[in-house]
Amino acid sequence: MTRLRIILITFLSLLAFAANSLITRFALEKTTIDEASFIMLRVVSGALFLWLFLALKKDKKILQGGTWFAAFALFIYAVSFTYGYGLIAAGTGALLLFGSVQITMTIAGYREGERLNVIQLVGFVLALAGLVILMLPGISAPSFMGAFLMCISGVAWSIYTLQGRGASSPAATTAGNFIKAAPMATLLWLIVYLSTNNTIDLANIGVIYALLSGIVTSGIGYIIWYSVLPELKATQAAIVQLSVPLLVTLAGALLLNETITLRIIIASIAILFGTILVLTFKHKH
Repeated sequence: MTRLRIILITFLSLLAFAANSLITRFALEKTTIDEASFIMLRVVSGALFLWLFLALKKDKKILQGGTWFAAFALFIYAVSFTYGYGLIAAGTGALLLFGSVQITMTIAGYREGERLNVIQLVGFVLALAGLVILMLPGISAPSFMGAFLMCISGVAWSIYTLQGRGASSPAATTAGNFIKAAPMATLLWLIVYLSTNNTIDLANIGVIYALLSGIVTSGIGYIIWYSVLPELKATQAAIVQLSVPLLVTLAGALLLNETITLRIIIASIAILFGTILVLTFKHKH
């Protein structure tokens, strides 16, 4: 794969991630759809779309792709991501999510033999400090539970990403993971339905957003992401995703009228500058 193609595919993946954050936040804030229904529709619609996509291609690996471990990580990511965004602004949530991704995947890269030099280590600590700044107590500090859920979401997404680096068929692997995660999402919805007597209102515009998230920004977006992962190291895969919070923060301010506070600006600068240090100053063996 050429360098230009890697950059293009990576950029498309990041756009899908940013769109997922905005769609989820918008649906939960502007429509009446509940979190469990959004999760179920997102995962199940993604699974059905990917199954149909492979069936039309006559791919015999429809039910063989993916693993239960990756599917469970995808489920945990979807649950914590959605419930987290019910409590936190889009830009702040994305910052916490992908900051956690960087920390988790950098640690994973270290365990796999990837080493950071002194300057890269400073960058890593700086990015971590950005998350701490964001979470310091204060008037503009985000909801603790929302922030906690977004961090859990980041760890789960890191595991899902690491599981996909060796995928021989990105489409089959993504489809298999979604198909395996669909019963989990459905079970969660049934539990919530039985405990709250809640139903899905098909006339609710939130259903459209859930389907858009499941089919386009998740189903197609994750295929694109898995296709470029073999070209990226764990550390690189973590760091390139840190551009997503900026996209989400700016779009959130424009589309959702969310406030860009000084705290978010300082945290973003710390995380992005730390990212630049890690990417620019490569370790020499």
